[in-house]
Amino acid sequence: MNIYDIEMKSLQNKPILLSDFEGKFILFVNVASKCGFTPQYKGLEELQNTYKDNLVVIGVPCNQFGSQEPGSSSEIKEFCEVNYGVSFLITEKIEVKGTNQHPLYQWLTSKKLNSKKSSSVKWNFQKYLVSPDGQLIDYYFSITKPLNSKITKHLNS
Repeated sequence: MNIYDIEMKSLQNKPILLSDFEGKFILFVNVASKCGFTPQYKGLEELQNTYKDNLVVIGVPCNQFGSQEPGSSSEIKEFCEVNYGVSFLITEKIEVKGTNQHPLYQWLTSKKLNSKKSSSVKWNFQKYLVSPDGQLIDYYFSITKPLNSKITKHLNS
């Protein structure tokens, strides 16, 4: 299985075809509306706008850390747009760890599937960067801001 085979839905319950983003970097971020890292939405939007020609930011709402994303799809969408002007893609709310872990996060966190490294999602706003050819580049903990050079150095190369 490669990253482009994984099926997801948007907040509007429409299919997201990751294969549509082949040839671009993809930054997956598990997001939450009521987290101390929530202001990173602003940086994610800036990152998306700065690198829009070769990057797609995808926010992935998750309520598994401190119940910090309790809202419905429409509440999440409205919160992101009103408070942070978010225009990047936001998926349906999923689980990023545990027995109901979404296939996307199975791939992102398992070396057996991504051929790069295994990890576990520690908190909201952990980031996973995938290369234009669908390979996991690396992951970054919540404290790594979206415009950090650890991320942008790949986008500038």
